[in-house]
Amino acid sequence: MKNMCVVGGGSWGSAFALHLGKIGISVKLWIREPEIHEAAVRTRENPVFLPGHSFPESVSFHSDLEDALAGADTVFVAVPSSYFGKIYARVAAFLRAETNVISLTKGIERRSLRRMSEILSGTPLPHGRARIGVLSGPSFSKEVAEGHPTALVMASADHDLARSVQNRISDERLRVYTSRDVLGVEIAGALKNIIAIAAGLSDAMDFGFNSRAALMTRGLAEIARLGTKLGARRETFAGLAGMGDLLLTCTGPLSRNRFVGVELGRGRSLADIIEHMRMTAEGIPTTISARELARREGVDLPITEQVYQVLYRRKNPRRALAELMTRTLKDELERSGTEQS
Repeated sequence: MKNMCVVGGGSWGSAFALHLGKIGISVKLWIREPEIHEAAVRTRENPVFLPGHSFPESVSFHSDLEDALAGADTVFVAVPSSYFGKIYARVAAFLRAETNVISLTKGIERRSLRRMSEILSGTPLPHGRARIGVLSGPSFSKEVAEGHPTALVMASADHDLARSVQNRISDERLRVYTSRDVLGVEIAGALKNIIAIAAGLSDAMDFGFNSRAALMTRGLAEIARLGTKLGARRETFAGLAGMGDLLLTCTGPLSRNRFVGVELGRGRSLADIIEHMRMTAEGIPTTISARELARREGVDLPITEQVYQVLYRRKNPRRALAELMTRTLKDELERSGTEQS
């Protein structure tokens, strides 16, 4: 793993490329937006998504995808889930056999309901197959760029790949654990954004810490319920990709998804919020995908359903949260039928 490419010059892709460069890895960063690419070449900064951070010389900036991927043995894909499949189809055309391809994206494709690793594995390469994995966990881009201690999980069915990535990208600022539960890591990373929107709604209405704690705890329960129904390991949801990322996203002031919930709770429309956000809040499209996936699997996700009603049916947030509190009373660990919470 000598030559790496990060596909996507948003906040997380840029922060991750910055980290790789700081530990001496030769990395090419592909930036889709021409104006951001030009600024990065000129100033060695990403003025839109990661302002104030200068990239080391080991990071180069590219607008041509083929040029960015040339010679790369490991590719990290950090683009929004809404066009992950479209971008990766272009990436795949230039990959060599046995290239390592790692998803940094947390989401579920809206129409197909595929996870990002399923998109990677389902996209043919011209010269064989890629070695696939997922890197996830609690990681605000700004804090990674600033060098604050961060712990992530590298998940892959190929344990040799997971260990190789772990050893190559870890340092005293970024600690990586390994996992074989790709499904669980991805479901946790995608659905925690929905719960963060609910937490933002609660905070906007000054419901207090009790309410936020209840939402987070029951939110984790419904994430785990869907994940285990799909075949994930339950213990994954108590780890970095599950509880860890949920805690960060629901409470941290840098959380885009919590911000969406707060602004909705203050009365702004979803259209207005999206129009004025340059960065993607994955919880918005993932709410639709998770709701459809849960219906397909016969799993009840009450918080996800209420967030959907607020986002897409303009339901009053107070009414939505009140309905969560007045659902049928039951044992906390009760499971039956559709495993309602």
